[in-house]
Amino acid sequence: MSTAQGYPAFPAQRRSTRGRSWWARAWVQALEDTSLDNAQLLKGRRYANSGHVGTITISPGRIGATVYSPDDTYEVVVRVDELTEAEWEQLLEQVAARAGHIAALLDGEMPHDLVEAAEAAGVALLPGIGDLDPSCTCDDWELPCQHAAGLAYQVAWLLDSDPFVLLHLRGRSRELLLDQLVARSAGAEPQAEVEVEVAAESRVMGELPDLPAVPPKVQLEELAVSGIEPPPSMAAGVLPMLVLDASRRARALLIALLNGTPEPQPLDEWQDAVRLAADFPELLAPLAEATRQPTELALGVQAWQYGGVAGLDVLEHAWEPSALELTKARTELVMEELEDVAVAGNRLTIHPDTQLRLDRQGNWHGYRLVDGTWTPAGPASPDPLIALTVDA
Repeated sequence: MSTAQGYPAFPAQRRSTRGRSWWARAWVQALEDTSLDNAQLLKGRRYANSGHVGTITISPGRIGATVYSPDDTYEVVVRVDELTEAEWEQLLEQVAARAGHIAALLDGEMPHDLVEAAEAAGVALLPGIGDLDPSCTCDDWELPCQHAAGLAYQVAWLLDSDPFVLLHLRGRSRELLLDQLVARSAGAEPQAEVEVEVAAESRVMGELPDLPAVPPKVQLEELAVSGIEPPPSMAAGVLPMLVLDASRRARALLIALLNGTPEPQPLDEWQDAVRLAADFPELLAPLAEATRQPTELALGVQAWQYGGVAGLDVLEHAWEPSALELTKARTELVMEELEDVAVAGNRLTIHPDTQLRLDRQGNWHGYRLVDGTWTPAGPASPDPLIALTVDA
């Protein structure tokens, strides 16, 4: 039986209530899909950042906290259905069948595709629309009210640091879950050994051998480039870098071939120059001279380091995304009280010196206006608020 766990109150701060992790964002999505009043959600975001939510207590099926306001104190509870014993059994069977899941859980990680394993077992691990049941001692009739919303948003922060909080809510502590998985795996081990023996005996002559292992990534100091004279125009030390680059690209092609995944995207001459300068800073100066675009190359390297080909494309080109993609992003910005947003194609300008750019893969890139030039400011993210909060 899982017991209650208390978490210290969060101090007043300015922090995205979306959370930063995959699990936190999935939780927030469930909360906002449940709500019928965006105004209450906005007030809840303010409460989450205000420092007025007390110690949070998590127990199976229940989140509780005292929320303080200038005129009163409220007791808030958000309920989530616990999984039944039958559902836990089904989930444990699915997880135990995947060695990678067991290893990750034992290492203290909760892989995203655990949700897929749960769905395959007919179990909803993440709360869906209507699965969160908030209540509060205040007089507001909205569900959730601002106090319950504030508490629920702070649960996303808990999930950022420990996604096992979700399993605790669903009825199993981390320790109990891992104990049951280890016991189940130990019981299944003899059968696994029998299956391996049968499989080995069933091999027949003429069967294709196993795929070879991918060779390890080579480092520059491990290269043996001898007996090859570089062209007179090539600076000393450049040839080994080009050989190293060729070996790494060949390795990437081999990995794609062996795994049946798409090959690395072909690059044009400019893209390849940017990629080389990003991978090998020693080549920045000769490539700037060769391309005769030193300023553009430096910006391109920044964009590449943050987002690869997509980052370079979003630096240099504008395009027209669907209205749905832009509307969703603008709604999230408005809920963070960022209402003055100018839209031009795939670019959202939030302040005179701050911009978001959407790439063709659905990721947002943060930009800052530096000395009159829009400059990449940090890694891309599917969440516009995370992309917006990167360091300049």
